[in-house]
Amino acid sequence: MKKFVTGLFFILLFLFTEKTTAQDIPQYDYLEVILVQKANNQGKIKRIRVEEQSSLEGKLITIDDLEEIKETSTLLNYMNRANWEFIDRQAVVSDNNDPVWMSYIFRKRK
Repeated sequence: MKKFVTGLFFILLFLFTEKTTAQDIPQYDYLEVILVQKANNQGKIKRIRVEEQSSLEGKLITIDDLEEIKETSTLLNYMNRANWEFIDRQAVVSDNNDPVWMSYIFRKRK
């Protein structure tokens, strides 16, 4: 019985003094950038629209800088330099001659 109590004491002492570490779950900021392009225009941007988003607060990039970009490759390079990772792109095409609306999603680790 004395060995049992001593063993239990050491096990409890080990459990309470051992520093437990949980798996680190990364937190991300997400940013959506809306592009409007002419159909079949090889990456030339007609207009960029970025809504006010909480993920832009305190960041190096600004809405004005994003809205001045004229090509999709320039947008991707700009976001890459600012350490934003490209995640997804979705496009809405209604007709052959209508503009193409595209949503680019980026994320950055907090």
